[in-house]
Amino acid sequence: MLCHCFMWPGAIMKTQSDLGGFLRRFLGEYLPRQRNATSCTIRAYRDALKLLLRSVAEGHGCSITDLRVSQIDRAAVLTFLSALESIRGNGVTTRNHRLAAIRSFFRFVSLDAPEAVDQCAQILAIPSKRGDSRPVDYLTVEEINAVLTQIPLGSPEGRRDDALMRFIYNTGARVQEAVDLKANDLCLDSPAHVLLRGKGRKERLCPLWPDTVARLRRLLAERGLDLTRAAPVFTNRASIPLTRFGVRYILAKYVRLATRASPGLSRKNIHPHTLRHTTAMHLLQSGVDLNTIRCWLGHASLTTTNRYVEIDIEMKRRALDGMPAPPGAAPPAIADASLLSWLESL
Repeated sequence: MLCHCFMWPGAIMKTQSDLGGFLRRFLGEYLPRQRNATSCTIRAYRDALKLLLRSVAEGHGCSITDLRVSQIDRAAVLTFLSALESIRGNGVTTRNHRLAAIRSFFRFVSLDAPEAVDQCAQILAIPSKRGDSRPVDYLTVEEINAVLTQIPLGSPEGRRDDALMRFIYNTGARVQEAVDLKANDLCLDSPAHVLLRGKGRKERLCPLWPDTVARLRRLLAERGLDLTRAAPVFTNRASIPLTRFGVRYILAKYVRLATRASPGLSRKNIHPHTLRHTTAMHLLQSGVDLNTIRCWLGHASLTTTNRYVEIDIEMKRRALDGMPAPPGAAPPAIADASLLSWLESL
């Protein structure tokens, strides 16, 4: 079934390959060559646009190949954004990330197709949505130890998982930085450190504990890797690099096991980024200054790092302990016999 199509005012009817041409130039030329975007950014934009096209095609009752850019108007984008939250269950942050990708695409379209400027301007004017600011979950020292002690060291997979979890906790690496790690990014001689490549191709060096070094050395030796090779460090049984989803699965498996010894884990939403938050919190609680933590994590702005001060309940508790309560007479004691009567009088 062919969908109903319309033209931009005063424009010549576009061919059915018009949308494909814009997408190929945007993802294949504009982002990598003109914007120097990373492969992760390009994939994220691609995924957002794929979801948008499916939504618009469904709304018009046609296939994606029959769509034209002129059909993706402000109303269609708003419908898609609403469906992300109401149907797919995405949060506001994900919704805003998808919108950023869509804006970037239509900013490119407006430069390449002047007749679409008005349509693109309406889409670019769609505002980001303000979300609730919620404290992030992190693990206490006891909880991270409970998770790590669940990892069996009797198999190659267990030793890989052990090195992976400890590496992320040691460095505070983003999960993508960990799965992208190459052997030649490591320096395991004293002073041991690792080169991490973060967002926007920003590079940073992080020191490594001797214990982390020993576990990485063992992992590399088992796989026959030396530090001169640009080979991935963390791989599956087929020697294919782990994915972000693979790391999430590995962590979830050990968290489930650790919940028996540490029931508080069941009340937290734990994913690989939680380990990064945990590193930041433990550095802060150890007295490391915020700017050093910012450099350690690769934050572009100190504002991002400041949020760890806001969520550190232990630091707030110590601050409260150092502040005397206002003087005053103690409230009268409540006799046990009249406790129920008192409760009912409230």
